[in-house]
Amino acid sequence: MTHRVLETGTDELLAEVDQGVAVLTMNRPERRNALSDAMLEGLAAALAACEADREVGCVVLTGAGGAFCAGGDVKAFAERVTRAPESPVHERLERQRRLQRATAGRLHAMAKPTIASVEGAAAGAGLGLALACDLRITSEAGVFVTAFARVGLSGDYGATWFLTRMLGKAKAMELLLFSPRMTAAQASEAGLVNRVVPAGEALEAALGWGRTLASGPAIALGAIKGNVLRAVDGDLLTCMDLEVNEMLRCGETADHAAASAAFAAKETPVFQGR
Repeated sequence: MTHRVLETGTDELLAEVDQGVAVLTMNRPERRNALSDAMLEGLAAALAACEADREVGCVVLTGAGGAFCAGGDVKAFAERVTRAPESPVHERLERQRRLQRATAGRLHAMAKPTIASVEGAAAGAGLGLALACDLRITSEAGVFVTAFARVGLSGDYGATWFLTRMLGKAKAMELLLFSPRMTAAQASEAGLVNRVVPAGEALEAALGWGRTLASGPAIALGAIKGNVLRAVDGDLLTCMDLEVNEMLRCGETADHAAASAAFAAKETPVFQGR
């Protein structure tokens, strides 16, 4: 697999693929990578391309300049308050719904593992994007905060849904109502992150996990992700029945045959994603 750059349509979202891992970098370091219209459109396009690309086995989402994402651009919000809306409310509602589904929604649901690499702040909608990923690696410099209530907002990009399912109603309510700043250690203790590494090492750690996943059995990994997502809301018997469907499908893949033969020969399997 060769290294290549993915076109996103904007310098505010950088994208590249190397060794089967797509790295998507939110790139507004002067605003701590606060979300902009161009960044969100670029992220939506890049994620759609990664989902369809057979050479991409894992997606890593990160931020430039020592921050993950500060969420919505509050300075831009303040400027908008002083002028009339640029479009009718129904158009703005439809656009945000589309972008949320195409970004946080796709990170959560696509049949490929997704990893958030967090240095610095993951706040507001930025926290939502991090929580939408399957795995989160943060450096010791990571900071997690809902932030919505601090600026008189209620929350978006799935933050409420993800927090409630990860932490339960009471803890999610606390974090959303009071917006405390959680350190990397506190986020790890609460179960929001999978791994804490020294400052400056979150991306390399995420790439290590990403390369391992990208070289794995893609069909089986996608099925495992689907099983876990259904388990969040499904009942036991339905989930077990669907597990059987996925097991039989995976059992017919070339990857399963190769891994079984390698196991018998005490060798390391080479997966082809088919």
